[in-house]
Amino acid sequence: MRQAGMMDEATYDYVLTSDYAALLTEEFGRNPIINDEAAFDIHPPPLNSTPSTLPTRPPVVTIMGHVDHGKTTLLDTLRSSSVAKGEAGGITQHIGAFSVPVPGGECGQRSITFLDTPGHAAFSAMRARGASVTDIVVLVVAADDGIMPQTKEVINLIKKDDGKVGVVVAINKVDKPGCDIEAVQKALMAENIQLEALGGDIPSVNVSGLTGEGLSELVETLSLMAEMQDLRAERAGPVQGYVLESKVLKGLGPVATVLILRGCLMPGTHIISGVSHGKVRVMNDPTGAAVKAAYPGMAITVCGWKTLPQAGDEVLQGTEAEIKKALSNRLRKSEVEASLVDVEAINSTRRLERERRELGVESTNESPDKDTDPEGPKELRLIIKADVSGSAEAVVGALQGIGNKEAMTKIVSSSVGDITESDVMMAKATGGIIVAFSVSVPRAIQSLAAQNGISICSSSIIYRLMDDIKERVIGLLPVITETKVTGEATVLQLFDIQLKAKQTKKVAGCRVINGIVEKIRFARVIRDGSIIHEGTLDTMRHLKKDVTEVRKGSECGLSFNGFSDLRDGDLIQMYQKIEKPGIL
Repeated sequence: MRQAGMMDEATYDYVLTSDYAALLTEEFGRNPIINDEAAFDIHPPPLNSTPSTLPTRPPVVTIMGHVDHGKTTLLDTLRSSSVAKGEAGGITQHIGAFSVPVPGGECGQRSITFLDTPGHAAFSAMRARGASVTDIVVLVVAADDGIMPQTKEVINLIKKDDGKVGVVVAINKVDKPGCDIEAVQKALMAENIQLEALGGDIPSVNVSGLTGEGLSELVETLSLMAEMQDLRAERAGPVQGYVLESKVLKGLGPVATVLILRGCLMPGTHIISGVSHGKVRVMNDPTGAAVKAAYPGMAITVCGWKTLPQAGDEVLQGTEAEIKKALSNRLRKSEVEASLVDVEAINSTRRLERERRELGVESTNESPDKDTDPEGPKELRLIIKADVSGSAEAVVGALQGIGNKEAMTKIVSSSVGDITESDVMMAKATGGIIVAFSVSVPRAIQSLAAQNGISICSSSIIYRLMDDIKERVIGLLPVITETKVTGEATVLQLFDIQLKAKQTKKVAGCRVINGIVEKIRFARVIRDGSIIHEGTLDTMRHLKKDVTEVRKGSECGLSFNGFSDLRDGDLIQMYQKIEKPGIL
């Protein structure tokens, strides 16, 4: 190992990875035994050598754009249903998938599968997932709003898949007064989106989701682009698809929205997705109707999963025995990958210990907790519950970045489904709070949480959750204390006043030069520009009478509690302390 330049690894206590172990075995002239069974996995079927002979499939069109630019209302008009009104705050919180029949195609009738992605900033992972499985992206830009942050994000996604994904720009809300279509076109040109109207190659359509203006032209443009792409796929054979969304439904258990890309999915089929598997029991289309066979381009909900699959995972078909073998290998691989992180930490700790011994520093047996900085960042621990896995992922991404070096959020767990008693107990054990996104909180759970002093932050709109958690993190920050000077007085002369039992007290004769000198305020003595004492006043007199305040221009006698070293010319400032919450 030393000859190979692995000086740091050539120690007796270094933990070898499997790759290093195999290399060393070969160096000693031995053949490492590879467990083929442990390497088994299910992969997508190989691509057809003559794709032109395959049947055509519906194009997958993803509607993307900034929040509140009218994406869902646009699709709402296409399928004549009201989804936007049902979404919390009128904002799409999930990936919606449905098919719209359009004239044309080989049989005189074809369909287009639409995916509606969220436009809010927190759902960037879901938008990227929608873009990764699509054939055509419809970039929706509001004519009265122009290019916005999520619009730029979508444009960057399009640039990454340059040449692989078709693009159509839909300039929406053209029916609104004061909209400037030409300004939007120029702004898109500035972002390197070359529109046909300005001599480029990207088609743009002026539409209104509210009135339906331009929608037929948009559908025609999409159909034409799909025909030019000549989208084809196998309608028979093993299935390949992707999980768009997953959630737990009462009575059905884990349910996933799956987009089929190749093959035919039928009830009774054994499927695997990530480390989740199942046997298809029921399939439904977006309208809720039962589906006997799902073909490429269709988005269907699949029931029959043993555990909840993760949104974005690939769905593959296999026999029951193959799936069991692949599942055990995937689980083992994920455990190995997790342990490799621990191995790196162990090796790093041992290397540091070695370096300390070489430097002559004795290693203490103190626990790690004592070595950590007690003044480290405070943590707001969160147990996240969401209605679907994609939303849980988005909530985790939105909340885990809140904080700074003094206070931050820590995600303890995230899962799908309603809040349960175990979630409350976990929050109590970790000292955290429960974040509920678009899930119900049963009354019994509310009572249990109240009894255990657990706070539940619930909302169906993600930016409200973000604001609430941000306020709670700010509450953990140290308070910022500011001082506000309310009055100033200069010491003109010092007097000794006779008290009882032959005691004297030094009193400063002062003139108020600014503001109001109040006895209840904090006071400080400034001499030659430096603060020499801070405290409170003991006495305040004006014309031998005790008073509580003296205004500008008046003279008074002042004395401090526990301080008598006053001199002529000293400046006495009265001030109040104002506490403000910390700033992230």
